[in-house]
Amino acid sequence: MNERSTTTDGFREDPALRDRPTAELIRDLSQQTGDLIRHEFELAKVEMSDKGKSYGMAAGMFGGAGAASLLALGSLTACAIAALATGMETWLAALIVTAVWAAVAGALALSGKSEAEHASPAIPEQTIETVKEDVTWAKTQTRSAGR
Repeated sequence: MNERSTTTDGFREDPALRDRPTAELIRDLSQQTGDLIRHEFELAKVEMSDKGKSYGMAAGMFGGAGAASLLALGSLTACAIAALATGMETWLAALIVTAVWAAVAGALALSGKSEAEHASPAIPEQTIETVKEDVTWAKTQTRSAGR
């Protein structure tokens, strides 16, 4: 038969804890708190590692797409120069196409800078949530211990 009773907050109360010295309970609490903090840090490391792997895969795919796009852009540039060269000197056609690409690059750089200023760092949301739950639980335990 179970000698533990259920408290108003739904947790089971162990009668053996009431007979233990306060110093021993505090030592156990200290050790359990340290264990809890270590586990939370471990959870944060795992969560950030998983996010890092996902971001790494995405970055690799974007890098491949960027390389293919660069090759396509080179072909398009040669085509634009050849098309313009039918009505003017080749060097002038190349200069015009270069100026257009420089303007596009400048606009993209400004847009990227603006976007980077609004970006937020990766945050381990799950770990933050579990820490909040742990703090709430600890507060309820502290209040119930005083009864």
